[in-house]
Amino acid sequence: MNNNEMLLLKLGEVVLKGQNRRSFEDRLVTNVRRRLKKCGSFQVYVRQSTIYAEPVNDSCDMEAAYRAARQVFGVVSVARAVPCEKTVPAIVETARVYLAEDFARAKSFKVESKRADKSFHMNSIQVSQAVGGDLAELFPSVAVDVHHPDLTVYVEIREKYAYVHAPAVPGAGGLPVGMGGHAVSLLSGGLDSPVSSWMMARRGVELEMVHFVSPPYTSRQAQDKVLELAQLLTAWCGRMLVHIVPFTEIQEEIRRKCPEEYFTLIMRRFMMRLAEAVARRAGARALITGESLGQVASQTMMALATTDDVATMPVLRPLIGMDKVEIIRQAREIGTYETSILPYEDCCTVFTPRHPATRPSLEEVRRAESALDVEGLVARALEGESWIRVKP
Repeated sequence: MNNNEMLLLKLGEVVLKGQNRRSFEDRLVTNVRRRLKKCGSFQVYVRQSTIYAEPVNDSCDMEAAYRAARQVFGVVSVARAVPCEKTVPAIVETARVYLAEDFARAKSFKVESKRADKSFHMNSIQVSQAVGGDLAELFPSVAVDVHHPDLTVYVEIREKYAYVHAPAVPGAGGLPVGMGGHAVSLLSGGLDSPVSSWMMARRGVELEMVHFVSPPYTSRQAQDKVLELAQLLTAWCGRMLVHIVPFTEIQEEIRRKCPEEYFTLIMRRFMMRLAEAVARRAGARALITGESLGQVASQTMMALATTDDVATMPVLRPLIGMDKVEIIRQAREIGTYETSILPYEDCCTVFTPRHPATRPSLEEVRRAESALDVEGLVARALEGESWIRVKP
């Protein structure tokens, strides 16, 4: 590692935010600071659509910081770079030393320059030509190829320094967490709900989770699996609360008093009521579910309408138009797939009807549910609620 090495984080959608841009940038800087804290002491600040993260001392773990920065929503790309004086000789010498290993592997190269400091005496093409010419003499075995080079040397001329770096890697994109409001996500142990939670966090939404447990029908391992999924999501979303709500009495009452084909729909209606109560206490403004249209019987249009019937706040369904293959691909990318497929049953799979209603009428479902003491069941479940704070 070069002692002066630092990170350049490029902003994505944030730059389009007009008059609100400052508050988006401030939130993003705060999120980057919090995320890099565990990697050592960094000075983090924003200039000209770029966040600079400079290690304050040699004890900083640059590898860990590089990985963490790529998982901060709002950052579109991350580069490791070295600052130097704004002169061609200084830039050439920095590239020679810092990118020596890259030059040793490459058969061809080019220099791409960007002049953010418009007062600098050379334009970007002149900088690229001057630096490229000198590097070609220093590395005679590496040909100049401006169209398909093995190595691109990036030079940025900014306010105080010039910066030299190899290609940037993609960041998480999206908007900074905290700028899209506050929502409660229904987190089961499956593939879908962690992906839908991640997708809404990527839109800047700050998350709390609610998970329903039905002992003795669901095991302690099932709950631990969900907490592990929440833990994996904190790498992207930051720390979060997971609300654990007991669901056994509700499921047993539904089984005892309601027609079998409506078990799942009535269960989902209770989940919505409980999640909304948790959300109101938390000051959240929306619910998030992992439903995808037509994926299972309770996710047809008519079935979704029966569950929405009991919600008064918006229900966000980011996966609604995705198929299972796309959801699995996303789960692999964000690192939740291996945990999601562990074989512990959650309460959604307990008491599954053999022939669920796929085209339910709202009136029929309400009539079936009227056999239950809805208010009493909801109140008792909320009394038994506990919560766990999950940190990265």
